[in-house]
Amino acid sequence: MRFVTARAALLPPAALAALAASPVAASADGVQLSRIATLSQPVYVAQPPADARRLYVAEKRGRVRVIRDGELLGRPLLDVSRNVSTTGERGFFSIAFAPDFARSRLFYADYTNRRGDLVVQEFRADTAGERTVPGSARIVLRQAHPVSNHNGGQIEFGPDGFLYVGWGDGGGSHDRHGPHGNAQNLTSLLGKILRIDPRRRGRAPYSIPRDNPFVRRRGARPEIYSYGLRNPWRFAFDRATGDVAIADVGQDEVEEVNFAGRGRARGANYGWRVFEGRLRETREPAPGAVAPVLTYPHTAGRCAITGGYVVRDPALAALAGWYVYGDFCTGQLSAALLRPGGATGDHPLGLRVTSITSFGEDRAGHVYATSFQGGVFRLDPV
Repeated sequence: MRFVTARAALLPPAALAALAASPVAASADGVQLSRIATLSQPVYVAQPPADARRLYVAEKRGRVRVIRDGELLGRPLLDVSRNVSTTGERGFFSIAFAPDFARSRLFYADYTNRRGDLVVQEFRADTAGERTVPGSARIVLRQAHPVSNHNGGQIEFGPDGFLYVGWGDGGGSHDRHGPHGNAQNLTSLLGKILRIDPRRRGRAPYSIPRDNPFVRRRGARPEIYSYGLRNPWRFAFDRATGDVAIADVGQDEVEEVNFAGRGRARGANYGWRVFEGRLRETREPAPGAVAPVLTYPHTAGRCAITGGYVVRDPALAALAGWYVYGDFCTGQLSAALLRPGGATGDHPLGLRVTSITSFGEDRAGHVYATSFQGGVFRLDPV
């Protein structure tokens, strides 16, 4: 993701100020944005499966704030800011609560440490779910990441109960890491969606699901589930179907959404660095490359996709089954119907979230959006 930066400068300061100051409008699709909190550089929203009272919002610098019954608590659930590098696109990216959180109290965080390494770390919350138990931190995964951008950063428990981890290609431009880049290199965890069981197994910090696609392939990391990704900043599972949508941030020309039915992303190659969207960038091979279902160019100030969710909120009937996403530079929210092989109906919603960093979803299906400028919004019916 581009938190600050160069691409945001594609819009002049006056235009950015106008977007930030523009009133929240109602969409023709029967949805509006309701501000529920203002925080410091919020980047993700999550809620445990069995807790309807508390909503958790991650901040880039390394804190996880708690909103209980609509009230922002003063003390965070977690503060690892002293361990987090926020240089460039580095920072604290997302959290995921174990499917059995009500019993285990386990949750996971993804961030870049002071050395710039990508880290997935386990913590245990207290019985109230508002404090982290001291001494409960445990490193699950750690991966060196050579450049400060393209960190990815999404972690999410899938419908199968395993933890999925989206990591970028190592940063820089054109994935110039080794002879073929990291994203096409099955010996590297970078440029991939990983799938693991994060629970400790004996001396091992995590275990590998037996049906991961490369478990028995020599010279491939068994953690890999999907590959050929540049910067899968945000991906999401459809809570109704188990389908997955992966929004992959592009290089210079194209933003893309990759989509697969439940379990069909297993072993999928999404083409980077050979393809950017549907554009072929090199003559190198990309075995079995799967084309994105939705792309858009860097025109009209657009620069970086922020992936969202397929809407399943019963109150948003007009958007039921539509995938909602945004663009970081314009803040424009859009919606499309995704299916294997293509997308239909892609259109702007007429709503904007300035410098949109992420979407989130709670247990009731409400969809949230966060702004790097501080706002946390919920998509509500008009």
